[in-house]
Amino acid sequence: MYICKVQGKCVSTIKDEHLKGCSLITMQRLNKAKGPVGEMLVAVDTIGCSVGETVLVTRGSGARAVLGAESPADMVVVGIVDTYDCN
Repeated sequence: MYICKVQGKCVSTIKDEHLKGCSLITMQRLNKAKGPVGEMLVAVDTIGCSVGETVLVTRGSGARAVLGAESPADMVVVGIVDTYDCN
């Protein structure tokens, strides 16, 4: 799982049937200093997060378990983070 910062929304008028009803968001992973690092990523948002929020994201088979085995999703938001510590 990753801790990421939501950067924006990704609008898709046509998408896979398994993703209908879910929105897509753009985000970046956060480093230990809580700053964005790496490339921009896209994830399926099943919980309704907002731009600027810190979220918990799962990838791969964990993401497909949330949406169903037939889903093409590779990343899914599974929680909104209130606080976290990095030592």
